Amino acid sequence: MPQAVYDTTALKETARQFRKEILKMITAAGSGHPGGSLSAVEIMISLYLCRMNHRPDDPGWAQRDRFVMSKGHASPVVYVTLTDRGYFPKEELQRFRKMGSILQGHVSTVAPGIEFSSGELGQGLSYANGIALGAKLKNEKFKIYCLLGDGEIEEGQVWEAAMTSAQQKLDNLCAIVDVNGVQENGPTSQIKNEEPLAAKWESYNWNVVDVDGHDFNQLLSALDIFEDTRGKPTVILARTVKGKGVSFMENQAKWHGKAPTQAELDAALKELDGNI
Repeated sequence: MPQAVYDTTALKETARQFRKEILKMITAAGSGHPGGSLSAVEIMISLYLCRMNHRPDDPGWAQRDRFVMSKGHASPVVYVTLTDRGYFPKEELQRFRKMGSILQGHVSTVAPGIEFSSGELGQGLSYANGIALGAKLKNEKFKIYCLLGDGEIEEGQVWEAAMTSAQQKLDNLCAIVDVNGVQENGPTSQIKNEEPLAAKWESYNWNVVDVDGHDFNQLLSALDIFEDTRGKPTVILARTVKGKGVSFMENQAKWHGKAPTQAELDAALKELDGNI
């Protein structure tokens, strides 16, 4: 299926700005998860700015594509994306994790544009399965995307859901795994080595596309492959860098759930602005 051609230079600039907003909102809150938010920026931009059908002025539009954020602790990247698309004012970002805010620590349906409230990880793919199967039964044409973390897929429920997706031939479902290689307590390879990851998903009868998760051309091509695949679900293994864009955060487990200090924020913003 032919798709619009996007200016990757402009998309990269958008990614840089998203990273700055993510860091500022987490610093203002004094808590949050920068590492896994920064790693997923290009994924979110590829979905919401380039491929998904959605209407910010009508979040409940029946024919919208659905996005399920399974790794819900990386909520800042979702909120920044939704703000950019016009779901709610940018000023809300500074109320992240504050009492009474619509922007909870984990994504919550209290905020416009959120389809799934997360908490305990591992449940998003099951939820996405339900939407996808319901769409099939009703002959609806919208698509369902589900973003998971590579630490999260250590959960057994994910693989139970993966079997169901394939059994039901949910070709309207695209799972995306943010394979950044680091979870809360260290490298995933040292906690539960998941490789060969592509072979595992293939053995569950999924269509597997393995890409550089920071390369827009590769991500958009992978999403095109999903749209053209029939008879089985697709999983995109997006190989990313935890804390991408800030050298002292990259590949560091401590930034899984640590908010920057003001000095660290200033250093990170300076680096993202290319002033180092």
